[in-house]
Amino acid sequence: MKIAIVGLGLIGGSLGRTIVKNTQHTVYAFDISHRAMLDGKLLKAYHHELDDKNIGDIDLIFFSLYPDALEKALCEYCPRLKDGALVVDCCGNKRRVVGEMQQLAKTYPRLNFISSHPMAGREFSGVSHSTATLFDKASMILVPVKADIKTIQGLKEFSLAIGFGTVVITNAKEHDRIIAYTSQLAHLVSSSYIKSPTAVQFMGFSAGSFRDMTRVARLSPEMWSELTTDNADFLVGEIQTLIDNLTEYKNALENGDKDKMKELLSDGNDKKLQSEKMRRSKIYEN
Repeated sequence: MKIAIVGLGLIGGSLGRTIVKNTQHTVYAFDISHRAMLDGKLLKAYHHELDDKNIGDIDLIFFSLYPDALEKALCEYCPRLKDGALVVDCCGNKRRVVGEMQQLAKTYPRLNFISSHPMAGREFSGVSHSTATLFDKASMILVPVKADIKTIQGLKEFSLAIGFGTVVITNAKEHDRIIAYTSQLAHLVSSSYIKSPTAVQFMGFSAGSFRDMTRVARLSPEMWSELTTDNADFLVGEIQTLIDNLTEYKNALENGDKDKMKELLSDGNDKKLQSEKMRRSKIYEN
């Protein structure tokens, strides 16, 4: 199979390196950054540069771009793809992207469209930080837009073959609702937490908790501002729930209510145990 990757950042670069390392597929790539292309070549993230001569031979094309850049790229590449080619994006939000793909599917009914979200990342960006193991045992989320069962199953099997541990198939609204909590809220909490004036005094007074809480405060402001504003409705709701929960802890502290604090902490501990139990049951199911 001939696979193309447009956008050699952390995700696109890691995807290319993983496919090159673990499969016999031929990988083509393009990035507007000449440096990214050079680094990608050195890191074996692709075999050949994607150009006008080979674009018509591509079977599967991944777009690993920011949401604002994706629409333009889709409009540029879709007319040049062969009949039956599968178009897949890797964006972190789905409603906007799926809406764009639905319109393109009407214009190009000969193409297949599936929106994807590889649930993996690092606090660093760029192809130079990509790895061939980034997706090992990770979850791949698929949102079918215009594809038959055989095509969806094929992408699922491909994802598992290159290292993903789980493939979840859902719709755009459900994806964005849950991602607002599991990913985007976590980044905003981390970004808010590190802004305390006490943060500069952490040396010698911190261990794993501080490291874990602040890790994802290191991010790409350009990408995450797009992702969070695009998903503002769900994300604002999650922020309000967090504020309400923190307010309960704050009130208990202000009132010196040790019993209430114990109750709140016990409830949080129980919720964590429940989530871990559910996670393990899902792993066993798969």
